[in-house]
Amino acid sequence: MRHVIALDVGGTGMKAALVGADGTLLHEARRATGRDRGADAVVASILDFAADLRAYGQAHFGRPAEAAGLAVPGIVDAGRGIAVYAANLGWRDVPLRDLLVERLDGVPVALGHDVRTGGLAEGRIGAGRGADRFLFVPLGTGIAGAIGIDGTIEAGAHGCAGEIGHLVVRPGGPECGCGRRGCLETLASAAAVTRAWAAASGDPGADAADCAKAVESGDPAALRVWQEAVDALADGLVTALTLLDPRMLIIGGGLAEAGETLFTPLRAAVEERVTFQQLPDIVPAALGDTAGCLGAGLLAWDLLATEVTA
Repeated sequence: MRHVIALDVGGTGMKAALVGADGTLLHEARRATGRDRGADAVVASILDFAADLRAYGQAHFGRPAEAAGLAVPGIVDAGRGIAVYAANLGWRDVPLRDLLVERLDGVPVALGHDVRTGGLAEGRIGAGRGADRFLFVPLGTGIAGAIGIDGTIEAGAHGCAGEIGHLVVRPGGPECGCGRRGCLETLASAAAVTRAWAAASGDPGADAADCAKAVESGDPAALRVWQEAVDALADGLVTALTLLDPRMLIIGGGLAEAGETLFTPLRAAVEERVTFQQLPDIVPAALGDTAGCLGAGLLAWDLLATEVTA
């Protein structure tokens, strides 16, 4: 059975699959990334995982994978196949594509950015299916974005398009890892809500999910923390839709797991802020934490299609 390898590398774990030509997940697996052992060990873990997946495919489906797709965080030069930089994995200028091609005995490999790859999957087979223009925004430890245009994801001239988390929405606000102050992700990410709620509740172990539960029970302090995050998020999203005019805003990540506790006030806050802009549909992501892996599979099949038509 024809299949490709799909790998999604995160800060703590890796999700992988063998994906059939029709998008069916033929085999799924997960492993720890092992970033505590250093960047070289992470790269070795990726290569070993891919090799094991290839062997599994050969043994169970009678043939090796035809291609591989790899999604990684940080700054990615997809054209050259280089993982340029990832703070949470400690690597810099790693030629991941070439290393993986070598490890897989010449199988073609596509390298992509994790959020853009997840956005590709949400656009083609998830919440954005059928939408010609969308913006996918996962709210996790940070905030990033993927700009969907007619079934593809716009990477930008330098591979940095969609970094909505670094829009300054509160000048002079909290310091961001990028070096500026008041960036969206310092105020509206799941990590930001966790910090704010831990401080407001006096419980250092409280997180964003706890804040959402407190909001649902009507806790005044939680309502204040939540609304401040929603207002900041709405400011960032309205800036993005002013520039991009998407037909749909797809919100994912950990914070979106709060469901309508997030979406009801967020839709209202965005609607309050638009003037001449067209209000897009604001919907939850559909694929959860499998989006990056599914997107990596799409990258691999796209690569094969490109080679056939070249």
